[in-house]
Amino acid sequence: MTTPLRFCFPTTFYPPYSFGGDAVGTQRLARALVNRGHHVTVIHDIDAYNTLHDGPAPPAPVRDDGVEVIAIESGAARLSSLLTQQTGRPTLNARKLGEILGDGRFDVINFQNPSLVGGPGLLSYGGGATRLYMAHDHWLVCPTHVLWRHNRELCDHRECFRCQVHYRRPPQLWRWTSYLNDQLRHIHAFIAMSEFSRDKHYEFGFPRVMEVMPNFLPDPDSPATIATPEAISPPPHARPYFLFVGRLEKIKGLDQVIPLFRQYPDADLLIAGDGNHAGGLRSLAGGNEQVVFLGRIPLEDLKRYYRHAVATIVPSVCYETFGIIIIESFKERTPVIARRLGPFPEIMRQSDGGELFETDVELLSAMRRLQTDPAYREEKASSAYRAYVDLWSESVVVPRYLDIVARART
Repeated sequence: MTTPLRFCFPTTFYPPYSFGGDAVGTQRLARALVNRGHHVTVIHDIDAYNTLHDGPAPPAPVRDDGVEVIAIESGAARLSSLLTQQTGRPTLNARKLGEILGDGRFDVINFQNPSLVGGPGLLSYGGGATRLYMAHDHWLVCPTHVLWRHNRELCDHRECFRCQVHYRRPPQLWRWTSYLNDQLRHIHAFIAMSEFSRDKHYEFGFPRVMEVMPNFLPDPDSPATIATPEAISPPPHARPYFLFVGRLEKIKGLDQVIPLFRQYPDADLLIAGDGNHAGGLRSLAGGNEQVVFLGRIPLEDLKRYYRHAVATIVPSVCYETFGIIIIESFKERTPVIARRLGPFPEIMRQSDGGELFETDVELLSAMRRLQTDPAYREEKASSAYRAYVDLWSESVVVPRYLDIVARART
């Protein structure tokens, strides 16, 4: 049996104080390591969450399946986040972070999303621990994390100062110095979530070698997982439907998809999620009853929507680092129609679990094929599920992670 290790995951966001898939992925990895006998401490920053979140804070979970969770908070959320964003260093929470990450407490410190919990300055904390960095986004090479230039187009070369102004964010002057590269020297291994994301880091000048390790989902619960949807639960919607899951932002690409359902009377579009572009998308739908906004749905409840969908549509117009929605759909034996962009062609090539599109015509054709040809859809669904089991399940990916850790520690 492998000797148990003491892991620490410093990260800006962690459920329920979180917005996207990076926090959920961090939680899955933490729980998987605990299940294998390791000790995991997660440090997350409530200041950052409170700065970016409107409305009341979520209730803190009573327990997190054996994971030790430490939430840090300064009492001056906006100031703390602004100072870290501007200086690239821990500021109001620096002393507390130094105490927690004190030399000798942890064997491995895996930075997940350090942007506002401490910035690049946090990468040197931890004394003699082995340090890893997991790139859930493109923050190492992009101030806005997403390589979406001027908040309107894919980024193919740097215009970072003007771009941050378009995002209404103060420019990070430390990015024009050697500070980030100096701090990277404290990291023993870097992990990208896909070959595409690794190559995109290299394209934008990232100077260190990156390993590739994808996101993953829990192993199949039981044989029921591969049963037909009808044998598991009744459909959550009366008519045939395609499903979108994700944050409602312009970069997620729904602006192209919603209008097409005026040309496609045979199925509805169900949209699970919320975000700052929700109002604009509702206006775009213009009262079309075929477009149904479900709001945020817990993952356990979301499974039923995946299982009964004709397909899940993943239309992001930005460079994602992976595609967690794709493998969530695969786990429920539902094929995917994804934009031919970023890591999606890589995932679809590995799985044969659906189709790719660029144009409206290609998207409509893929929708029609999967809805009108049950044998074809079943072929894609079976391939999707097999790929999830063989490539993106916990028992496959976590040993790869532990191998990276072992090599970094030698």
